[in-house]
Amino acid sequence: MGPRSASWRPRAWLTRQTGVSVAAAIGFLACVLVLSVVPVPYVVWGPGETTDTLGSNAEGAPQITVSGTPTYPTTGRLDLTSVTVTLVDGRVTFVQALLAWFRPGFDTLDRTLYYPPGTTPERQEQQYTQMMVGSQESAVVAALREAGQPVEVLPRVGGVEVGGPAEGPVLPGDFVTAVDGVPVTTPDEAAAVIGAHDAREQGSGGDLELALLRGDQPMTVRLRPRAGSTPAERLGLTLVAGHRTPVTVRFAIPEELGGPSAGLAFALAIYDKVTPGALLDGQHVAATGTIDVDGRVGAIGGIRSKVVGAEAAGATVFLVPADNCADVAGVETSMQLVRVATLAEAVATVERIDQPNVEVATC
Repeated sequence: MGPRSASWRPRAWLTRQTGVSVAAAIGFLACVLVLSVVPVPYVVWGPGETTDTLGSNAEGAPQITVSGTPTYPTTGRLDLTSVTVTLVDGRVTFVQALLAWFRPGFDTLDRTLYYPPGTTPERQEQQYTQMMVGSQESAVVAALREAGQPVEVLPRVGGVEVGGPAEGPVLPGDFVTAVDGVPVTTPDEAAAVIGAHDAREQGSGGDLELALLRGDQPMTVRLRPRAGSTPAERLGLTLVAGHRTPVTVRFAIPEELGGPSAGLAFALAIYDKVTPGALLDGQHVAATGTIDVDGRVGAIGGIRSKVVGAEAAGATVFLVPADNCADVAGVETSMQLVRVATLAEAVATVERIDQPNVEVATC
């Protein structure tokens, strides 16, 4: 070969522009990698499972069983709805939070608003269990009252102080029927008699007498009160409003699905079981909302997620707490979103919803 020309130079495979592009790409990929693993202070929630409260669980047991009163066949499906939420010890990355903004039925919330500082998985589980039990108790009372079943109101022992005068003889859940021989029907009445007890004027060394009901067993206990004016100060116990009924309701629904927002669905299912005729008449209805013993329906969180979950499960009607109606404004759904403020409204709505030329209140 002849000599190379002096003007010849090898072609550089990496130009300056190419180097900048490669560096930018590497930087971008590094940012994506970091954002995909670094947690952000949010929780994400989205549509959760639906459960037919009138159906059976995986083992074939009824989700809700009622005894102590006549029950009647039901038809149709009554779904309680739920949401999936980041666990208290879980983490959300920036990418996950960003994607939640664009997915229907998903949303994000400041972690400290959902899980206050100091919340542990154990404490969260305990609080959730307490709320679930309270929701079920309220649903039972509201449903039985709406159905005309007998419900007796009595003070109930909510808690007993360790080492206090009541520890041992008194148990949480006991009903108080009388104090020092005075019949009582509310916690305030019981507290007033306990506060007015004068040890100098009582027999048995100044003891205070409580008449209790433990299950169906009446009993009487005597306690030596301490100084103070409230039941907690004097006896080391707390009193709450209790409700006693011969009807027993058992739930087979998992705790994570049957939280406070399942109250309305629970109450409707119990009402349907203890009243003649099929309330739903074959309809597929979903419901959400808290409920109190007087049948008032309260607002819940994650309503948009629950709409998405209910529609995906095939519901055609969704009962929405009246105070949540503003939250579903603009939501696109094929379901009829029906506004309810009380259990009585919900019952009347479900009875009429499939009738021709009948209008119901909607969100």
